[in-house]
Amino acid sequence: MIGAGPIGLFSASFAHLHGLKTIVFDSLSEAGGQPKLLYPFKKIFDIPVFNQITGAELIEKLMYSAERKAKFVFDHRVNSIEKIEDYFLIDKEFEVESVIIATGNGSFTPKAFPLHTNDEIEKRIQYFINDPQKFQNQTIGIFGGGDSALDWALELANAANTQIKIIHRRNEFRGLEANVQQLKKLQNVEVLTPYLPKAVTLSNNQLEIELKEIGTTNIIAKKFDQIVVAYGFRSDNNFVSKWGVNLTKGQIGVSRAMETNISGIYAVGDAAYYPERVPVIGLGFGEAQIAITSIMRSLFPQKNLTIHSTSI
Repeated sequence: MIGAGPIGLFSASFAHLHGLKTIVFDSLSEAGGQPKLLYPFKKIFDIPVFNQITGAELIEKLMYSAERKAKFVFDHRVNSIEKIEDYFLIDKEFEVESVIIATGNGSFTPKAFPLHTNDEIEKRIQYFINDPQKFQNQTIGIFGGGDSALDWALELANAANTQIKIIHRRNEFRGLEANVQQLKKLQNVEVLTPYLPKAVTLSNNQLEIELKEIGTTNIIAKKFDQIVVAYGFRSDNNFVSKWGVNLTKGQIGVSRAMETNISGIYAVGDAAYYPERVPVIGLGFGEAQIAITSIMRSLFPQKNLTIHSTSI
C-alpha cells in the first residue's frame, strides 16, 4: 500500500478482513495525508455513518483500526517498483504480490511565503497547524484566501487571548462566504484586503511585515508573533510513470477493477482516474473494496470469496 491517507488506511483494514498481510508506505512522518495536515479541524459532512466529523477525527478512527492490522513504514518515499516473476520488489527490499497506490493527488509541498527570509524568520512561519494551543496569547497573521486559511483562522480565533489578522490579495475570498462573515464578526479578528506582503524583518522577537495595498502605493506595517501561510500546495503523481504506470490527465488510469495498465498494480481514491469520477472520500472507500476484491480473485482464483462482512 502506497499512501497512508484515509483511503490507504481503510484499504489496509479491508485487506486484513480478507486475510491479506499489508505493508503501508508513506513519505510523511505520520498517517493522515491531506485531511490530517491541511484541514484537521474542518468538519466533513459526506462520510457515511457520521453526520459530521473533522479531518483529524476521521484519521484517528481509521488509524485505530489499521495500525493493528498492517505494518507501517513512514518517512519512506517509494522510489522503485520492479516486477520480478510473480512478485513486485519495492525499493529493492520489500517483496509484495500486489500494489495499491492510494496517494491522493500525490506528494504535496506547500507554496512558500514569497519573501526573502532567514532561519530565525522561518521558525515563525508555519504551513501546518497541529496544535492550536501553541498559538495562545499571540498575534497571528494568516496569509491566503481559500478554505484552509479561513478554517485555520476560525480555529485559532478560539485560542485564549489570540489576535488574528487575515491578509488576502483580493477583496473576495475563495473560501466559504459563511466563514468569511463569521470571522468578520469576531472581535479578535481583523481582515486586511487587498494586500500583498512586500518585506519581512525580525524585530524584538516579532515578525514585522510590510503590506502593500493592491492598486495603490499605500504600504502598512503589521507585527506578528507567528504567521500561517495558506497559499496552497503543489502536488502530482508523476512519479508513478517511472514504474511504467500510465497517467491520464495527471491521475492514474484504472479499469473497472481499479487495476492500472500493469497487472497487479491498482490505484484507488483521488490518485485514480476513470471517466466521470467524483473526488470524494466516501467513493474512495468503495474503490478500495473493489481493488481488494480484485486482488483476492487474482491471487486465489479457486477460492469461493466472502465479498462482504454481511454475507449470509
